[in-house]
Amino acid sequence: YGCTRSCGQNHGGAVTTAAQKQAQANRDTIFVQDGEILSIEAFAGDQFIMRIRAPKCAAAAEPGSFVHLTCDDSLPMRRPLSIMRVGDDWIEILYKIVGQGLRLLSQKKPGDEVSVLGPIGQPFRMSAERPNTLLIGGGVGIPPMVYIADWLRQSAEDWKPFAILGSEIPFPFELQKSSLRISGVADEVSSTMPLLESWGIPTRLTSLQGYEGCHNGYVTDLADKWLATLSAEELARVEVFACGPTPMLKAVAELAARYDLPCQVSLEEFMACAVGGCAGCAVKIVTPDGEAMKRVCVDGPVFDAATVAW
Repeated sequence: YGCTRSCGQNHGGAVTTAAQKQAQANRDTIFVQDGEILSIEAFAGDQFIMRIRAPKCAAAAEPGSFVHLTCDDSLPMRRPLSIMRVGDDWIEILYKIVGQGLRLLSQKKPGDEVSVLGPIGQPFRMSAERPNTLLIGGGVGIPPMVYIADWLRQSAEDWKPFAILGSEIPFPFELQKSSLRISGVADEVSSTMPLLESWGIPTRLTSLQGYEGCHNGYVTDLADKWLATLSAEELARVEVFACGPTPMLKAVAELAARYDLPCQVSLEEFMACAVGGCAGCAVKIVTPDGEAMKRVCVDGPVFDAATVAW
């Protein structure tokens, strides 16, 4: 019989399962530590940005990683939240209140502790052959795009990211008029995210709510307008990264396919354990051997958009 315990050994001569191999690959990459809340900022739409001191997680995280947090001692289940930024010993998350757990988390104060399990998941992988990175984030899918932008600006001079962020509730930051012009985007579409603007990363915002300076439409509408202005040579340097609601990600995948662009998406699913044990977050992925169920937590959350069975 093959061993199903967490020892990772192969007893009785049985072939090691794919799950066991994955467990071994993840060993010593995920940490549990009590994190100290350093700051909490509240924004309209029940949105919060929280900075947590968690040095082990910060040191190992990559763009696309997420954490599984305890929201309160009264709740046994953790909540998965994407990492938006990392520092020397801290991580930063953006979340919107959805349910009692995140409501309790929003009531925490600086100095309080939360248990941090992370970093978890397969990250985005950037290709040096395609440095003109198109980042598309919707709602609470914005954080991974900010993380990629931060990573790119610190990692290489040749990267030229362009971010398109969308929201149907007020953005979790003050809108700012951009001084960074983007070829192919109308001048009246001028609102940007101040943080990305300060990094010199061109960014434009979209919404159907009529926010000042925002494109009146979906993120894919604006992305399509921009991509249509690029030459074949320019398109050959573009790669798409996206995170947001599933309908948005499906639309992004279709847009990327139409322009024959590689596209990676970070999927959002409900999670119980977040470390691959319960398989409650499994989605259908097309592999060379046919369709297979993959766990968003440890096999993802980042997948090649062309392999997702939308």
